[in-house]
Amino acid sequence: MHFDPAIAAQQALHRAEEGGELGTCQREVVEAEEVFSTEAGSVAKQAYERLQQLGETLPHALRFQEFLIYITWQQVTEETIPEHFQKGLQLCDRFLVQFGKEIKGTDTDQRITDIRKSFQGGLGIDEEENIPEHDEDSFKGGD
Repeated sequence: MHFDPAIAAQQALHRAEEGGELGTCQREVVEAEEVFSTEAGSVAKQAYERLQQLGETLPHALRFQEFLIYITWQQVTEETIPEHFQKGLQLCDRFLVQFGKEIKGTDTDQRITDIRKSFQGGLGIDEEENIPEHDEDSFKGGD
């Protein structure tokens, strides 16, 4: 990766706050992020899990979803277990499918693609396997 996920997380969260993506959850998100950023061990893990739960309630919040990917990498570095790599890969795939057209060709696109490769690498998956399609010209629909 050619970027710092911790800095990218802070930037994405700031943009989510400024853009009004967090709605009524903003205070809780900010409080949980503060704990996640300043604590360690089980306290930080609980804050991480709370942020992920809040992410489930805000599936269309592009910048907040981006933030969740970056903090999952931070969680990988804190606790290097397959579940975190799997969660990161799942978040990246969902993000690229949902927001791929919107971010195509941007720094965000490159960062998410790079971090996705790192999650794959942690799971021993070939980089070329299962790349979600997020091209504007991708085939849609069935037969």
